[in-house]
Amino acid sequence: MIAALRGKIFEKENGKILLDVNDVIYELNVSLITFSKASDGVYYITEIIKENEYSLYAFADKDEKKMFDSLIKLNGVGPKVALAICSTFTPSEFVEVINSNDINSLKKVPGIGPKSAKRILMEMGDFEVESVNPEINQAIMALENLGFKKADIIKAISGLSGSVEEIIKEALKRLH
Repeated sequence: MIAALRGKIFEKENGKILLDVNDVIYELNVSLITFSKASDGVYYITEIIKENEYSLYAFADKDEKKMFDSLIKLNGVGPKVALAICSTFTPSEFVEVINSNDINSLKKVPGIGPKSAKRILMEMGDFEVESVNPEINQAIMALENLGFKKADIIKAISGLSGSVEEIIKEALKRLH
């Protein structure tokens, strides 16, 4: 199994990167986000092996790979739809969409209708990424322990930064 590839960009075209790894050229399917910041270096890989197809999906960071891997496990979400979601949202934006139950944002992704959007929101409810601000995570947990609903908390802390105490204090003002 290929976990990651380190190489130099050989070519970029049609949402794919050709990566030169010691004179072996790999064709990598990538999201628009990864494509736009593609450069020489490391790409985290998900292999999709089917009866008549072998594809490599590459991601610039581990959170985007985790998002893709979680999405393709869902019934009715294949690699193309998962890649479209990864092209539309960064992992932290996707967490916000999930936490705020924002069905309209998810329906804007090509290939996702109302039923698929509802199912994705329901099944991905516990999805989190490591790169989300740890102070925000601590503030969310504290506010949940005070009895507030996670969707309300997410709306209240949107755009906040600072220490855990500062975030909680400002979120409490917004929640009341």
